[in-house]
Amino acid sequence: MAVVTIHEVGLRDGLQIEEQVVPSERKLDWIARLARAGVPVIQVGSFVHPQRVPQMADTDSLFRRLADLPRVPGVAYSALVLNERGLERGLACGVEYFCMGASASDTHSRKNTGMAASEAADRITAMGRRAAEAGRRVQVSVQSAFGCGFEGRVPAARVLDLVRRFVDAGLRSVSLADTAGHADPAQVESLVASVRAIDDGLALTCHFHDTYGLGLANAYAALRAGVTTFESAFGGLGGCPFTAVAAGNVCTEDLVHMFQRMGLCGGVDAEAVAEVARDAAAFFGRALPGVVHRTGPIPERGTAEGAH
Repeated sequence: MAVVTIHEVGLRDGLQIEEQVVPSERKLDWIARLARAGVPVIQVGSFVHPQRVPQMADTDSLFRRLADLPRVPGVAYSALVLNERGLERGLACGVEYFCMGASASDTHSRKNTGMAASEAADRITAMGRRAAEAGRRVQVSVQSAFGCGFEGRVPAARVLDLVRRFVDAGLRSVSLADTAGHADPAQVESLVASVRAIDDGLALTCHFHDTYGLGLANAYAALRAGVTTFESAFGGLGGCPFTAVAAGNVCTEDLVHMFQRMGLCGGVDAEAVAEVARDAAAFFGRALPGVVHRTGPIPERGTAEGAH
């Protein structure tokens, strides 16, 4: 069976849209609990202007503080960067794993980065090479890979052109991001197959949003197509603030629960992740989109169902 890897993005993609700023101490507590739960990659934040995304204002300090704390073996901390200034900040505070991306939608690119898609792709490619040359782990993503809330369906050719540009630059860890939540399972299988035809050795990740209720179905389709790394957010938090309809990420504990029912992803404690989701729901004072943190997992035969 495939080994499924979870890249937890709740601390970044999950929180960036929230108006109520989460204190650094609580973020560090969530990070520590997710690490102990066996989540192998945890995205700590993004290096963006604090006035534009106040929730991310403490990203530099979080990385510096994490460097002074005991590291859970096998756990990596990642960060998102959008531009050269963000990369500089990340290098300065010791980020080991950089995530960066360009949109296949020109409209989304301009709203998200202030740059046309082609310009953003050029800059991201150069940044990725620079981070790699500095010995850092790099993942590049194609945002709005399955559709755009402003432009509608994005031609697969645009996505494939971006992937080829990344591969030609030696950047072979690639994420396909469904920023607007427009993907459907058949489209996912088709696009993943086309990307793998470019380079079957790519380290390929998928990032789905559950805007229209298709997130888990799309993750399953990606798994069938050979993807084994998935980005998700505890509680189903999140949504890109620069897309037309912002909605949460695929929920980590729901995704892990599904995979574990299939005999996969056994290294992650879904209940421990669910506890973080419950804490986040209490902090924000509202129900979160995820399901398993409220229902509990499907009980094994012969055990009684419990309520949370």
